[in-house]
Amino acid sequence: MINDLIKQWGRDKGINNPDKQTVKLMEEVGELAHEICRGKYDSAELKDAFGDIQVVLIILGDMLGIDTEKCKEEAYNVIKNRTGHNVDGSFVKDNE
Repeated sequence: MINDLIKQWGRDKGINNPDKQTVKLMEEVGELAHEICRGKYDSAELKDAFGDIQVVLIILGDMLGIDTEKCKEEAYNVIKNRTGHNVDGSFVKDNE
């Protein structure tokens, strides 16, 4: 599984500082935002940032003992039955 390979790569490289990994995550999110704000939805840079964000999150989760797959599953279970409406392309949940 790719997540296991990513985790092992991070361990092999000695990536073990959650603070620095969090800063790296913010850098990658900034790169993604830059491409999106420029309307570059199909750029190589956008795709690279998108992948890098996932890699950083997997490594950060590994450092913190967090199962990122389980987190996604739990997040989906929270939203799957959520009701709401779309406003300008963004989902706004109903008050619960």
